Amino acid sequence: MLTEINFDGIIGPSHNYAGLSPGNVASANNARTASQPREAALQGIAKMHANLDLGLAQGFFMPLDRPDDRWLASLGTNFPDADPYLQAAAMSASSMWAANAATVSPAPDSADGKCHLTVANLQAMAHRSHEWPGTLAQLKLAFAHDAFQVHPPVPSPFGDEGAANHLRLCSSHDAPGLEIFVYGITGGKYPVRQHIEASRAVARYHRLDPARTLFVAQADAAIGSGAFHNDVVAVANENVLFCHQLAFADPELTYAAIRAIMPEVEIIEVPRNIVSLDDAIASYLFNAQLVTIPAGDGPDGGMALIVPTEARDNAAVWGWLEEMVRGNGPIRKLVPVDVRQSMANGGGPACLRLRVVADPATVDPRFIATPEKLDTIADVVAKTWPQSVSPDEIAEPGFVAAVHQARSALLDALDLSELV
Repeated sequence: MLTEINFDGIIGPSHNYAGLSPGNVASANNARTASQPREAALQGIAKMHANLDLGLAQGFFMPLDRPDDRWLASLGTNFPDADPYLQAAAMSASSMWAANAATVSPAPDSADGKCHLTVANLQAMAHRSHEWPGTLAQLKLAFAHDAFQVHPPVPSPFGDEGAANHLRLCSSHDAPGLEIFVYGITGGKYPVRQHIEASRAVARYHRLDPARTLFVAQADAAIGSGAFHNDVVAVANENVLFCHQLAFADPELTYAAIRAIMPEVEIIEVPRNIVSLDDAIASYLFNAQLVTIPAGDGPDGGMALIVPTEARDNAAVWGWLEEMVRGNGPIRKLVPVDVRQSMANGGGPACLRLRVVADPATVDPRFIATPEKLDTIADVVAKTWPQSVSPDEIAEPGFVAAVHQARSALLDALDLSELV
């Protein structure tokens, strides 16, 4: 039976705040401060536990091997000899944001009846551009069943940032959907990361019906304010689109195009005069998991919005959300989660997960979460993940050794030695 599975990236032992991501306001604001890799990973695990408690299907991905010695070798250097910028880029733990791992089209949307995944090239940022080989290997292992088709990345020069710039609307997860690819044109002082030609290529790879596929421009104002990915200003689930008034370059045209294909869509637009772009981006209101609570779970049924605690701490944002759920709309429940370590580097609850609609029986079971398996992961993290690290410490031999040992311990605990 097809269901939506959220695959969260386990936050790796090299998690640090090197400030490598122009256009990511949180990353820039916290650059050069000390991070807490252990606390970060435990926060992510707690979020996965909470999703299981809501009755949701949950999976996970392993941290990638860091530092990336193969990438440094391709640049003619090695970790001890590389300059500090390359060391930081090679040590980046940003693969934790699984929303950037790939773009996913479920089987009901594709002409061949397979679930398609295209790994993102992430070429806009040096520290992320070398993730895709490790991510591709992991996706091929997790989704090796014939029900899936895993594609290599779109080639250069067309930047692709994965599901963070992709929306899917449908009557139910197992029904044919409308897929919306959001691309950037210009971001003003910040770089645009998603190219329209990359989005078009992914749609072709996935054999999507052109009549149920849209390509929509993100608003320049959103990118220029720090919404470096569309999932910072919009999120969709089943027949609901939840977005900021300034999410899209031409919102009225976008909404009309969506309604022409899917008249039953419910569009919840947050007005700019109530929640500013700055408040939306600072709180990561839209970088939330909008999920359908299984029948019989939750006080009211319907959909829940899993938001970072920063949304609760922002008076304008939380006031609007509370008023929304008091109404008769589809979003019936607010679930704040503490992912402050991820938020400080520019990633909220939605950044940490990749949504895959599939039959769980077709996924390698080693990547499917249970409470007991999450407890095992938490135990390894508590024993082996570094407690604190500053950007100046990431090049120290002792830290490099600790990162390798911690990841190896987790792979051993989950019987995933193929990923060494």
